Amino acid sequence: MSFPQTISRREVIQMFGMCLAASVFGAEAAATPDAPSAAFPVTIRIDAAHSLGDLHPIWRFFGADEPNYSTMKNGAKLIGELGALKPKHVYFRTHNLLTTGDGTPALKWGSTNAYTEDAAGNPVYDWTIVDHIFDTGLQRGVKPYVQIGFMPEAMSTHPVPYRHHWTPAAKYDEIYTGWAYPPKDYVKWGELIYQWTKHCVEKYGRAEVESWYWEVWNEPNIGYWRGTFEEYCKLYDFAVDGVRRALPTARVGGPEVAGGAGGDFLHKFLEHCARGTNSATGKIGSPLDFLSFHAKGYPGFTDSHVRMGLSNEFNDIDGAFAVVASFPEYKRTPIVIGEADPDGCAACQGPQLGYRNSTLYSSYTAAAFARMHDLAAKHGVNLEGAVTWAFTFEDVPYFAGFRQLATNGIDLPVLSVFRMMSKMSGDRLAVESSADAGLEAIRKHGVRLTPDISALAARDGDRLTVLVWHYHDDDVPGAPASVELRLRDLPWGDGAVTLTHYRIDERHSNAFTVWKDLGSPQEPTPAQYAQLEKAGQLTPLRDPQSVTVDSGRLETRFDLPRQAVSLLIFDRK
Repeated sequence: MSFPQTISRREVIQMFGMCLAASVFGAEAAATPDAPSAAFPVTIRIDAAHSLGDLHPIWRFFGADEPNYSTMKNGAKLIGELGALKPKHVYFRTHNLLTTGDGTPALKWGSTNAYTEDAAGNPVYDWTIVDHIFDTGLQRGVKPYVQIGFMPEAMSTHPVPYRHHWTPAAKYDEIYTGWAYPPKDYVKWGELIYQWTKHCVEKYGRAEVESWYWEVWNEPNIGYWRGTFEEYCKLYDFAVDGVRRALPTARVGGPEVAGGAGGDFLHKFLEHCARGTNSATGKIGSPLDFLSFHAKGYPGFTDSHVRMGLSNEFNDIDGAFAVVASFPEYKRTPIVIGEADPDGCAACQGPQLGYRNSTLYSSYTAAAFARMHDLAAKHGVNLEGAVTWAFTFEDVPYFAGFRQLATNGIDLPVLSVFRMMSKMSGDRLAVESSADAGLEAIRKHGVRLTPDISALAARDGDRLTVLVWHYHDDDVPGAPASVELRLRDLPWGDGAVTLTHYRIDERHSNAFTVWKDLGSPQEPTPAQYAQLEKAGQLTPLRDPQSVTVDSGRLETRFDLPRQAVSLLIFDRK
C-alpha cells in the first residue's frame, strides 16, 4: 500500500489502530471470563476400507484484489510458500490484470498498463508488468488463474474517474470507477484478449498455458460490472473467442458471480452458454470449460465478541450447486468457487473481523473446506477447487487486522491449515463423529449451540491422514474436547506404525500469540523476527511416536482445544 510521503510510519500505525486493537485485544477481552476447564468426550470413527472417492485438493487456489503485491518482497516470499505446498499445482487468481496504471499497488487496486492507445486510437500493448506477475508465480511453482479484467482506461465507456484511492474508512462503493464499465468497442476488447493469450503462448509455451484457467471478469452481478447482464454475456463471448482464437485448447469459464447463484444470474448465464446466441461468433452457445461463483461467510460482533457466519457461506455454495445440478449438460463441469472466505472484504477492517489473526480463522477454514466436499456430493457436482481470497499487504502494521495469510513476511495460523491439507492425498474416507454438528444443521443455523468437532480423512497406500477441528461460531472460551480417534479396517496387518501429530492452537503454529508475548512490537528486532518466522510454521504437537495396529484397528487419544486444528499422519513403513 502506498501512502503520501507526508504520512509517517507512526501515523500509519495510528491509522490502523482501531482495528488492530480489536483484533489483538478483542480476543483477550472475550477470554476474560473463566473458561470451562473439564474436557468433554468426543469419539471419531474412521473406516479405512470405506472410500468416498478421490480426495481432490480443492484447497490449492489463492487470490487477492491487488496483483502488484505479489511481486514485492513479502508477496513473492508468500507466493513461494504457497507454491511449495504442491509445486506446479497451486493457482493464483487476482483482479486488475488489465487495469491501466503504473503498477503501484494500494488497497483494492492494482494495474499493469497492458493496453493503451496512441493519438490515433490504435492499440498499444505492453505485457511487461503482467509478465512480471505471472513470472513471479511460475518461478515459485504457482500457475495463473487468469482473470480477464478489468477494463483499460482507453477502452472504457466511462473512463472518468478511473483511479480510486480507497481506504478502510471509505464506503466500499467508492472503488467502482471507470475500470468497471463495458468497452467502447467489443471487437477491440476481443482483440486485446487474443493478443494477450497469443503472447502467453509464445512466451510460456502451449502446454503450459493449456494448464491455466481463463475466467472473465469478477462479480458481474454487483458493482464490479457497470453494465447489463446482456452486456456481460457479450463481454464473455468476445473474451472467450479471443482466448480460443489464440489457443483453441485453452480452459475458459466464468461468471464469478457474488453470492453463490447471484440471484438468477448464474442460471441465466448457464442458459446463455448452453442455448444463447454467441455475440462474437453468431453461433448458438458459448464455451464453458469450468464455472465459478463466490461464497462468503458473514461475521458479526455481538456481546463483545466475534460471531462467525459459516451458514452464510454454506448457503451460497448450496444454492449455486443446486443451480448447476439443474443443468444436465453442466452437472459434471468442473466448478471453482472463485472466492471462498469467512467475509466479503479482505482489505476492510472492524471489530467483527477480529477473527483474522487468531485460530478462529484456522478452525473455520478447516471445517468449511472439509464440508465443501460433502456439499458437492449432496448435489452430485464436480468441485474442482475453492479460492481462498487472502494474501498479504505491504507497508502496513504487523497483524493489522486484514484478511491475509501472512503479515510482513510472518505467517498467520490459517496458512498452516493449508499446509495440513497439502499433506493429505488418496481416497477420502468415511468419518463418524459423536460431536459432528451436521451439514444441514450448520447450513440452516450455523454452529451456535454445541461446537462442531469432526474430521476429514484420507488413505494413500501405507499412509493415512486425519484432519480434526474443534470449531464454534462464537469466539468465546470453551472446554477442550477429549478426542478418542478410532481407526478400523486398516489394511496393514498388525504391528507398529508411526504417528506424527501437527497442531494449530494458541501455542502451536501461532506467530500471533508469540508476537503478543513479545509486547506486540511494530519494529521487531532481527532475533524477534526470526522467532516469529519460526512460530508461523506448522508445528508438531509432540515428537513422532509409535502406535500399534491390532486386528486392523488402532486407537489414540488427545485433547483438542476450542478453535484448534490437528493433523494426524499414520505411516506404515
